[in-house]
Parts: sequence; structure tokens; C-alpha cells
Amino acid sequence: MQKLMKELRRKGKSMGFVPTMGALHDGHMSLMRRARKENDAVVTSIFVNPTQFGPKEGFRRYPRNLKKDAKLCKSVGVDYIFAPSVEEMYPEDYATYINVEGHLTGTLEGKARPGYFRGVATIVAKLFNIVQPDRAYFGEKDYQQLLVIKKMVDDLNLPVKIIPCPLIHEKDGLAMSSRNVYLSPEERRAALVLSRALKESVKVSPHSFLRSKSGGTAPCQSVRVSEKLKNKIKEMIKQEPMVKMDYVEICDGKTFEPVKRIRKGCVILLAAKAGKTRLIDNIKI
Repeated sequence: MQKLMKELRRKGKSMGFVPTMGALHDGHMSLMRRARKENDAVVTSIFVNPTQFGPKEGFRRYPRNLKKDAKLCKSVGVDYIFAPSVEEMYPEDYATYINVEGHLTGTLEGKARPGYFRGVATIVAKLFNIVQPDRAYFGEKDYQQLLVIKKMVDDLNLPVKIIPCPLIHEKDGLAMSSRNVYLSPEERRAALVLSRALKESVKVSPHSFLRSKSGGTAPCQSVRVSEKLKNKIKEMIKQEPMVKMDYVEICDGKTFEPVKRIRKGCVILLAAKAGKTRLIDNIKI
């Protein structure tokens, strides 16, 4: 892969990179389509990274279907797939890991899944070193992860531009995720409360507007204190007994610091379990 990328670079080709763990869906496809539009060559990695899974997080049962994923990549114009083995990426004597320290990795997903961001930062840095792309594309569904990767790239002076891409939802409203295949029909219906709660929360944030009968816009009944809005979201989700809340937080969209009063540019993030499947979603204000 490194030799191939070196040859493409010698020819002056720009490279776009979409790192994935496989089990591809339309969310991944949207990243690849954008990379195709903006680069001469597109590389996708398919690697289920063991270092970002906790002991009980199902590394071995994570869905894998390389043949199907390869067809999907081809359908959107991906030029190269990098699909290494675990032994190639983490040989027996492997001993180097990357930690992004501070509140960015110590809250929400970092708190719920100890070691997760160490695994993410390590594998993304390794992939960047192997592929050496000009641009790398990440979905905003994993919003905290996106900021962690941006921070790592800035701190380590890595010569790659991180391109955030919009979160994609299914037609029924569920945020697209490879883990959705674990949901039973009943659990999936119950999980729709997550996106409903987020959409309702934006309607009552202070920067939301309702169209008036005269055709203009007017502020809706708003909630400015973040704690009150978080409580509203929790109450909505509690109405669905099959869904168990993990967290709901409102953060500054750039610094990821929790906010006390809601303002434009904030992000509402939540995590919950539907049955045994852990799901995350978010929405921007």
C-alpha cells in the first residue's frame, strides 16, 4: 500500500481516504462519494480494530463481509481497498499507542468505554502513515471521535486534512450504524425514540424558529438552560421501556466543553441501549 501510494503521489495524484471497520452502509457510501468527487484516487480501509473494543464489547461478533463490502466500494468508485490482518497491524511485539489526553477523551464515550479513544487514535495514526492521504473523511455521527482525530492530527502535525461529513439517518429515523443489524424489529422500533427526542429538542432550543401564518418566522417556545433541555430529552426516552439511557449532554461544537446555556453551534449528544445494542446519535443546534 505504501509503495502504491508513493507511486500515485509521484504522478501528482491527490488521495482521499475513508477508514472503516467494514459492515458498510449508506453512511459510509456518502463519505466515499464525497471523496470520489474531491480526489484523483480514493482508498478505503476495512479493518475491525481490536484495540478499540472493551472486553465485553463483541469484537469477535462484529459483522464482517469483505466480499459484500468490496462490491459496495466498487459501486461508488473506490480505487483501492486496504484490508490488513490483525497480525499485520498489531504484531506480537507491538508496544506503541497514542493517547489524546484531557476532557475530550475523558467524558461521554471516553468515560463509558475506557481505552476506546486510545485504540481509535492509534489505528487512525497507523492508517494515515500507511496510506498518507491528502484528505480523510469521517462522519459526524461519531462526533466526539471526529474531534479526537482532529486534535491528534493537529498535535502531531500530520499532513492530512480532516473532512467532516453529515450524519446520515435511515428512512425511519435511526442513525445509520453497522450495529443496527443486531437490533430485533421490536428493538429497532423502540430505538427510534432517540432521533425523535433529538428532533424535538432542537424545536425548543433558543435558536429554533417556527413559521407563522403570515409567512414570517418567530421564535418558538424555547429552553435556554441546557440542564432543562437534557431533562426533557431524558423524559421522552424514558417513555420507551426497551431503551435504557447512558448519557445525554450538550457541548460546544468545537471545544466539546459542556455548556450551561444553549447557544448556536452546540451539539446535543446521546447514547443508549436498545436491548443489548448500544447506539449513539447527535444533532447540531
